[in-house]
Amino acid sequence: QVQLVESGGGLVQPGGSLRLSCAASGTISSINSMGWYRQTPGKQREMVATISRRGIANYADFVRGQFTISGDTAKHTVSLQMNALRPDDTAVYYCSADIRSGAVWYTDYWGQGTQVTVAS
Repeated sequence: QVQLVESGGGLVQPGGSLRLSCAASGTISSINSMGWYRQTPGKQREMVATISRRGIANYADFVRGQFTISGDTAKHTVSLQMNALRPDDTAVYYCSADIRSGAVWYTDYWGQGTQVTVAS
């Protein structure tokens, strides 16, 4: 069993900052990559940022330097620092990880999601 648990969402005013954190636990042999995705009602889930086991970060074009991903796949943790938040950043943010668990080859696991609301 593998679990991903996110924390750090909430309500913030436009221009504010939030930091999301995610920790993976359970039977984890190794993690290939971890990342953050977001989804708003009626839209497909979209990638925000990912980080590989080598520490290479990849960002969606819309991030535009606003967000910074950090993490340590060996420690099973990933964070997303979000600055200069705008109302259109409002979404449910999901943590994801590509994990090898025991004899099960690499599979994408997802957290339950954390709501981020940007409003005055």
